Amino acid sequence: MKIQESAENYLEAILMISLRKGSVRSIDIVNELGYSKPSISVAMKNLRENGYIEVDGDGYISLLDKGREIAEKMYERHTFISKWLTSLGVDEKVATKDACRIEHVISAETFEAIKKAVGDPEK
Repeated sequence: MKIQESAENYLEAILMISLRKGSVRSIDIVNELGYSKPSISVAMKNLRENGYIEVDGDGYISLLDKGREIAEKMYERHTFISKWLTSLGVDEKVATKDACRIEHVISAETFEAIKKAVGDPEK
């Protein structure tokens, strides 16, 4: 199932925050992405209704299996492409911004081919 780029960004943000902090609430996503509270609220409702996340009674957000799968895929692409571009001499901020756009449009086949050709971009 293909989901919108914005949903991929939300899922990736949830994963990144949970890796840093251990728990995620809507306000953490507001702070991470810089969107308004109402926008995050609507997005979380849509993600919850479509089975990507669950929200407990205290407002803590968890990725469900299909949400985690998408989040991990986006996170892997983002970190790999950012490191690769930086290793090519691209400024870190530019590389991060470009990686954020590239990660959503690149096919799985192309991404795997790049990974195979490049190897570990930190070497």
